[in-house]
Amino acid sequence: MSGFKSLRTVLEMIKFEHTLFALPFAFLGMMLAAQGWPEWHVVGWIVVAMVGARSAAMGFNRLVDRGIDAANPRTADRALPAGQVSPVFVGLFVLASCLLLVFAASRLNPLAFRLTPVALLVLLGYSYSKRFTPWSHLILGLALAGAPVGAWIAVRGDVTATPLVLAGAVLLWVAGFDVLYALQDREYDLGAGLHSVPVRFGEVAALWISGLLHLGMLLLLALLPRVFPPGLGVGYWVGFAGCLVLLIYQHGIVRPGDLSRLDAAFFRANGLLASWLFLSTALDFWLRG
Repeated sequence: MSGFKSLRTVLEMIKFEHTLFALPFAFLGMMLAAQGWPEWHVVGWIVVAMVGARSAAMGFNRLVDRGIDAANPRTADRALPAGQVSPVFVGLFVLASCLLLVFAASRLNPLAFRLTPVALLVLLGYSYSKRFTPWSHLILGLALAGAPVGAWIAVRGDVTATPLVLAGAVLLWVAGFDVLYALQDREYDLGAGLHSVPVRFGEVAALWISGLLHLGMLLLLALLPRVFPPGLGVGYWVGFAGCLVLLIYQHGIVRPGDLSRLDAAFFRANGLLASWLFLSTALDFWLRG
């Protein structure tokens, strides 16, 4: 297999286009830090860092889980267990992605650069968490919560309550939808000795736990304007209302014993939620000049 074809296979394997999934929250953290839109070179390096971070995390996850994926009927046709790409190539891709993140951070500011080992520890460590804890969903949430904090640091070189509250909201949002996503693999995970909230607590309790996590997200989003000194206006609250509607929709279409529309809940509602909140808040900043 040519290097170009292998790279294309890896990008398809990690769903590279879903990098946009976390990018709106990174942009939201960046915009709050700058109280508007920062210089374009900062935006560019934040995007590069996000691409490196997510590519490293997803590539590493597929690499260390290739044996698990091969035994799970839902994931057996993924590129690594199917032999479409070699573990060595994926390992090199992960290494290159890690270096891309480190280089981008070095172009931003010293604090961003110094914190890259912590970021990589969380991003890569998540892949092992379901082997020993049912709360791996929170660790995945922590990995994505680094996006708004990292973007804030990229702009300002410090950390305040504002990015931490936003990061907490992202953590709970991701953990909540990951609990739902894990419902698909509950039976397999039980037999394989893997851990998750659905495995530990059952399907009905998992739906309640996911709902509580998303309620916590909404509470933190409601708190965000109070810890952001300039405050946030009507545009932000329009974004908040959209988040509420999308979360209600998401939980309405996933019911005990019926996971047939889980893909719709996971991809459409959550992808739209992140973009809607960012765009509404960006409009708020624009209207206020």
